Amino acid sequence: MPATSGNFSARLSDGRIAVTVSGRHKGQLGREDIMLVDEHGHSLDGRKPSAETLLHTSLYRRYPKISCVLHPHSPNATVLSRLVGTEVVLEDYELLKALQGIDTHDSRVVVPIFPNDQNIPRLALAVDDYLDQHDPAHGYIIAGHGFYTWGCSVADALRHVEALEFLFDLEVRLHGVKRL
Repeated sequence: MPATSGNFSARLSDGRIAVTVSGRHKGQLGREDIMLVDEHGHSLDGRKPSAETLLHTSLYRRYPKISCVLHPHSPNATVLSRLVGTEVVLEDYELLKALQGIDTHDSRVVVPIFPNDQNIPRLALAVDDYLDQHDPAHGYIIAGHGFYTWGCSVADALRHVEALEFLFDLEVRLHGVKRL
């Protein structure tokens, strides 16, 4: 992840959430770059959490079984959000089976795209409203920004990042060819 982009979090067994501190280089994270927040995103140690902490905590409240949320500033998701409308439809890809609960390539996964918004509580509400109507979901894109995905473990969430990034790359190529 380039420079200070993106953010990560993990839910601990006691319900607290470990999240990256705002403005830290994600390729050089150390112990001091991780802080604790409560389930509402309030700092438990006085440091400033990522500006997007509410996007993490709302996912933990919605999905009690997840223990990790990852948000890379993906070039492919960013470009794709400029090429398509309000969603990315992933169909008939073998790698869809890397996503939790999918066991066949003959699947359809819709990844919504939300307009970027510096008002994070408003953006979190828009995501929640969408998920109320379209659950289960495997991730979402913030236009011109990056994507969010999650999992029951860090390994699951990382697998989802890798699979979605690969599938977004294929979609960028496909949509780029269609535009020629």
